[in-house]
This record gives sequence, C-alpha cells and structure tokens, in this order.
Amino acid sequence: MSKKNKSDNRGFVYSTDPNFKFEEEQNAVQTLAPEHQKLRVWLDTKQRAGKAVTLITGFIGTTDDLEDLGKKLKNYCGTGGSAKDGEIIIQGDQREKVMQWLLKNGYKNSKKAG
Repeated sequence: MSKKNKSDNRGFVYSTDPNFKFEEEQNAVQTLAPEHQKLRVWLDTKQRAGKAVTLITGFIGTTDDLEDLGKKLKNYCGTGGSAKDGEIIIQGDQREKVMQWLLKNGYKNSKKAG
C-alpha cells in the first residue's frame, strides 16, 4: 500500500484534502563562474573561544559547489574547516594561502579584508 501524502522536509506530514500535493520550491540557484564571484577573505575570532579562523564569504551558488570549494581550500591549506550558510570557515590564519589558491583558480575579484 503506497502513501498518498508523503512527508517533506518542511514538516508537512498529512493533509485531509484528497487533491493536496506538495509543491517543490523552484529557487534553484545557479553557481556563478569563478571570475564573477566576489568573495571576501578575512580573519575572524568572534564567538570561537579566541581561536582564529579564515572566513570566506560572498559565494553565490549551490550548496554542493560551496562544499566542493571548501573541500579544495581545506586540502590546499592542510587544515580543517566547514562550509555552510554561504560561507567557508578554514581553521587558523590562512588568508595568504586562500588568496593564492583563489587567484590561481580564476577568482579574480577576491578581496582581502581584515
């Protein structure tokens, strides 16, 4: 027996309307090419127990592409970090390495701040 009303990621579980259908969101964000990305690279210590992290913000694209870019940067710097909510966090003060990698890979509009 198949379910007529399957749950979705927004928390809907069941509807009494027999014609109800979940409408998928059509907000598919396209990832901009590297030369069109305007990334900011800066050092951040707030709310991190005094530990410094390199923060890359301003990425426009899908979460998969953000995570892929974060993984490449972490591998290049040889440190840990994370990629979520439109920003990439690299452990430690890695601003110079991150800028080198971004410029080498076509992110020409990158800005170094802080």
